[in-house]
Amino acid sequence: MNDRITLQQIGEMAGVSSATVSRVLNNHPHVSGEVRGRVQEVMDRTGYRPNPAARTLAGQKSNILSLVIPETAQILFTDPYFAHLAQGMAQACQVHDYALSLFIFHAAEDEAKIAQTLLSRQIFDGAILTATQIGDPLVSQLADNGVPFVLVGQHEDARVSFVDADNVAGAYTAVSHLIHLGYERIGAIIGPQSNLAALHRYEGYTKALRDWGRPLDERLVAQGEFLETGGYAAMRRLLAQRPQAIFAASDAMAIGALRAVQDAGLAVPDDVALIGYDDLPHARMVKPQLTTVRQPIRAAGIRAVETLMDILRSGLHPARRIVLPTELVVRDTCGARRLMGGGISN
Repeated sequence: MNDRITLQQIGEMAGVSSATVSRVLNNHPHVSGEVRGRVQEVMDRTGYRPNPAARTLAGQKSNILSLVIPETAQILFTDPYFAHLAQGMAQACQVHDYALSLFIFHAAEDEAKIAQTLLSRQIFDGAILTATQIGDPLVSQLADNGVPFVLVGQHEDARVSFVDADNVAGAYTAVSHLIHLGYERIGAIIGPQSNLAALHRYEGYTKALRDWGRPLDERLVAQGEFLETGGYAAMRRLLAQRPQAIFAASDAMAIGALRAVQDAGLAVPDDVALIGYDDLPHARMVKPQLTTVRQPIRAAGIRAVETLMDILRSGLHPARRIVLPTELVVRDTCGARRLMGGGISN
């Protein structure tokens, strides 16, 4: 028995990809008889058998789920969003007697290695992907090869199951709240536009302006990359445009913006009102406390695992597409308490 040869080597000898070898091993229906026979001949000739850690032809479960995050380790361990998301997933995995395996990548070569591992399905039953970029080839690869997975974040491919917050509605509610308070010059600090959640939050911002008859002034929009440092730098640039209020598409960026306003010798909300997005613990720790859009981060992690369990039980189709509601949490930075019953002058 040869358990040291890899799926890639089997594929090279059979003239197919490692993903096709994986499909043969897992009795995937979309493999021709000719290809299946060619792969089986190579496995018989080399004496290949899946190693004890691998899934077998009998379809044994590993009871392991993979969490894939395409972020640097630094961002992962400093952004509390990922911690809360993973906590929800770990909680759900414990209920189902599953373990959660973490994959992090931030370069193309890392993604290629992780893709090969996920496509082979040798050490896990299903995968959860989060923070993917628009057009990420990994999502298409997994969908093309019938790998059970769930995306945390929406996706336009009808085959992809996902769990996400209603980002358009959340941003729309935040900006509408600022408009109702009487602010005229409302700016935005947006996330990276390669990220669909960032695009949806920007869409909610522009939709609210349009619906309430406010012009979109692109000079009042700056990008902050979902980082506190990015929010600080973006706010420093926006202060020159004299905004009355800012919607920041994450709490991290909002907190950075808050520091920038204070470092400029101005006050929140007296000089600039501010609303964030997430409602992470830091939103209640800063002074003044941050008004923000609460998205159900831990609940999204739980629902992602529950959805993947359903896929493993019942099959990939139809795709599960779950959008969770958000909630505006009014605290101090929007100026609602100060402005109750009064107008705004700036």
